Amino acid sequence: MKQRRLPPLAALRAFEAAARHLSFRKAAAELAVTPTAISHQIRILETDLGLTLFDRHIRRVSLTAAGRALFPPLRDGFAGFARAIDGLYPQVRRVAVTLTATPLFTERLLIPSLGIFRARYPDFEIRLHASEAAVDLQGDVADAAVRYGTGPFPGLVAHPLGDERFGVLCSPTLGLVVPADLRRVTLLHAEWHRQTERTPDWRRWAREAGADWLDVAAGPRFTDESHAIQAAIAGQGAVIASPLLLRDALASGVLVQPFGPLLQGDGYHFVATPGNMACADVVALRRWIQEDCLGHVAASASSGEKAHRQTGGGSAISLLPDSR
Repeated sequence: MKQRRLPPLAALRAFEAAARHLSFRKAAAELAVTPTAISHQIRILETDLGLTLFDRHIRRVSLTAAGRALFPPLRDGFAGFARAIDGLYPQVRRVAVTLTATPLFTERLLIPSLGIFRARYPDFEIRLHASEAAVDLQGDVADAAVRYGTGPFPGLVAHPLGDERFGVLCSPTLGLVVPADLRRVTLLHAEWHRQTERTPDWRRWAREAGADWLDVAAGPRFTDESHAIQAAIAGQGAVIASPLLLRDALASGVLVQPFGPLLQGDGYHFVATPGNMACADVVALRRWIQEDCLGHVAASASSGEKAHRQTGGGSAISLLPDSR
């Protein structure tokens, strides 16, 4: 019998992830390696096959004809592996599957959708763990997490959920119409644990808006972001915050986003250990977040984008397609 010859499994796995995301960076985040490692594995595969699988462009990649032919069977094959391995796990039920996320993400996105989770997945109980600190998923505190950042997340499997943006939000009672109106209101500051050039604060907003006249040092500071938001709802001033996380407040009209620009943030990722990511209750968590907590945000952003453009604004969030 002729011996079956296959390229290295690591190279095939790297190609499948990169082809699914059309991004070496996002594939690296999912597989907890560096983009350079992904590129190296794909070069190995291309050399082994004697074919070019990706066309490399500036800041993006696309599949060649050979890549498009190879991707579907590999995608289906790895999905089959995951289903088979999931079936091998002992059928011992957790009392509850625990998801950890930041307090604001938990309060604004997860809790309002809890009823949907219970209706869609009546066999699973959920426990929400809110923490500003990143919980070690190798321990026994949580089974999965929603992480904000750029990755990679060593030792974890990561599924991108979407990119965050931040803008000026305030109560409509303040009557803000144009950026110059900020001269007459209080700036509310939510303190971030790590300060970088990409921190979405008033300093960065003024820089990107060309508002060098704005006194970005003035105004009260809050160690708890939700307190700064409550102050904005109460009409105490304007805050730089996430339209995604505050979509209910914007929809009800207690907050408005009077003008741009929107600041590009980092991405949200659903992460778990490789073993947990294959478990049915963790799969249910991921689908719930993608389809119910975030899925209709994409539809709302799409339907509201036209009206938002008419007022000179921008889309509140850029969501990635479902990565299942």
